[in-house]
Amino acid sequence: MNTQIFKLKNLVKSTFLLTAFTSFSAFAVDMPKPTANGIDFPAGYQDWSIVSMTHREDNKTIRSVIGNPMAIQAIKDGKTNPWPNGAILGKLVWKDAKDKHWPTATIPGKFVHAEFMFKDTNKWAQTGGWGWARWVGLEQVPFGNTAKAAQDSCIACHTPVKNQDWVFHKPAMLPPRIEKN
Repeated sequence: MNTQIFKLKNLVKSTFLLTAFTSFSAFAVDMPKPTANGIDFPAGYQDWSIVSMTHREDNKTIRSVIGNPMAIQAIKDGKTNPWPNGAILGKLVWKDAKDKHWPTATIPGKFVHAEFMFKDTNKWAQTGGWGWARWVGLEQVPFGNTAKAAQDSCIACHTPVKNQDWVFHKPAMLPPRIEKN
């Protein structure tokens, strides 16, 4: 599993970059504002590696779970319960859509939001060791008007998996990585 994660990296990058570049490539984009609970926008998250993918039928969304380099190293080392301080997990969320050329295929539609979990057991001791943040829409507007509002819905949703260090998804399984010579 240590090297399996990177096989899916190109899938997330191509899916996200197709959406992002189509929307953003024609103009410069300002850095989104921090969330009300004081979390800065994680610039460059589009280059992180994939951890897992999900399709939620209840709200008709497709989600790519990504991790910063520290999170990916924790996966390689098998140290994900608990995750190490400095690990950041992101979830990129799109409404699901049907491909007009392949009607049985579910593809990313409208971008909904990007949400993140920032592991720091000292800074975020009151919230399970994680700082929670969400930026909404392609405009990446911070979610929540107060620190409590910015994190409470995340904590409520993740409470059922607090024994998994508050993380829903295990890293996706892939065949062993074969290195080029």
